[in-house]
Amino acid sequence: MTQQFDVLIIGSGLAGLTMALQVADHKSVCLVSKREVSDSASSWAQGGIAAVLNSEDSIEEHIQDTLIAGAGLCDTEITRLVATKARESVEWLISQGVEFTREADNKALHLTREGGHSQRRIVHVADATGRAVQKTLAQKIREHANITILENHIAVDLITTRKIDKHSPENKCLGAYVLDNHSGKVITIAAQQTVLATGGAGKVYLYTTNPDVSTGDGIAMAWRAGCRVANMEFIQFHPTCLFHPHAKSFLISEAVRGEGGLLKLPDGTRFMPEHDPREELAPRDVVARAIDFEMKKRGLDCVYLDITHKPLKFIKQHFPNIYARCLELGIDISKQAIPVVPAAHYSCGGVMVDAQGKTDIANLYAIGETACTGLHGANRLASNSLLECLVFGRAAANTILSAPTQAFSKLPNWDESRVTDADEEVLITHTWDELRRFMWNYVGIVRTDKRLSRALHRIHMLRDEVQEFYKNFKISNDLIELRNLLQVAELIVESAISRKESRGLHYSKDHPNMDAEAIPTVLEPKNYQEH
Repeated sequence: MTQQFDVLIIGSGLAGLTMALQVADHKSVCLVSKREVSDSASSWAQGGIAAVLNSEDSIEEHIQDTLIAGAGLCDTEITRLVATKARESVEWLISQGVEFTREADNKALHLTREGGHSQRRIVHVADATGRAVQKTLAQKIREHANITILENHIAVDLITTRKIDKHSPENKCLGAYVLDNHSGKVITIAAQQTVLATGGAGKVYLYTTNPDVSTGDGIAMAWRAGCRVANMEFIQFHPTCLFHPHAKSFLISEAVRGEGGLLKLPDGTRFMPEHDPREELAPRDVVARAIDFEMKKRGLDCVYLDITHKPLKFIKQHFPNIYARCLELGIDISKQAIPVVPAAHYSCGGVMVDAQGKTDIANLYAIGETACTGLHGANRLASNSLLECLVFGRAAANTILSAPTQAFSKLPNWDESRVTDADEEVLITHTWDELRRFMWNYVGIVRTDKRLSRALHRIHMLRDEVQEFYKNFKISNDLIELRNLLQVAELIVESAISRKESRGLHYSKDHPNMDAEAIPTVLEPKNYQEH
């Protein structure tokens, strides 16, 4: 049976929720969430949203800081668009009920500073901005009569005109197949407009700050449908993820360094001054490489982030969640330095889109971390990601609202007549583990041609095994995610192999210098097949 909606939104992070709220007064909306609506990378964002909100700052400075961090690869016009729309995006969130932290007089918004920013321009809700924003918008989503929420559902693949008829002159998106994780049934959803807002792909790496749902689903589905992807080699490793056996993926916010936190070796010696004149406030790629260098050079499991020189009251006020979580684990950050390691954090590349979030396929949009808008270039500036979700969520929504109404196509139902129940799941768990380990070892912060070649060879072997499994057995959430992760891993490695230089987040020992000209890496599907 086919369900029909004007707009199908796959993903429930800030980009997806923004889009849903912008169109729902005029369109019927289906929001697909892999788990609960609140389980997204947006919810985990601690830092905040970058916006020019005081007279000492300027949009030009925000643009310049973004361009510098992006190492020559940012699209200047897109960067200007996003920086210019930042204030109204923050004001829209305030109008939705988000209560940002304010100064003691309770009037002006409190602005913090993060690495790579020349000014204080980060609006935040203490140290849990993403959670506060997500909670506020999710409540509004649930109350809206025009929005149908499918939680614990995962998109399997997009339905396009060329999937139905491979000789179709136009490749147009018609909807998607979606697996209900409770019943195990695949439902067919027809939509006039489909939006990919599935977030990033951090789970392709062994150590990540991302939630378990970050498996690159939107990027993989778009690629299989025929969309180009760009700049997939630029994976941002957050320099400071808490290193503790009982803390899974807990991020120590950039703002800790922004407010004076110092990085130290186990003996208490600082090391950032030797790596960059900006010291702890250097952009993330510089800091992550410095930590990686020190750990490898000295055989360390971690380094330490020290904020103990600040008063307890200051720490509790600025970092209540970090303070509480570390205390649960026996670390009093007002008296002890925090053990930290770099971890995969953000995908700067993704599905290629224009200024409205449109992909190469008609009626298909990509917004948020899934997309490559040109804003981040070779390295994302801190707190520009939630901002990008807002700006592009609203831009794509305006385009959809102005699009002419179309007739719904009759779509074929999911065919599983030739598959059986899987006899054992061990292939999935073992392959997942193997993939994440060799991606961490071979395609991490520092790369070599040999490591990349080795990784690609393993990916091809595993991909063929998993594709065979996918064809013959009933699909599951884990199988869909593994298939998508292998596809995204291949795109990351192929992109990294093609870049014969070091730029931003991509650092190659074999090609340590940066070319004079900055050229995006664009991969184009050739003779692609949809399954």
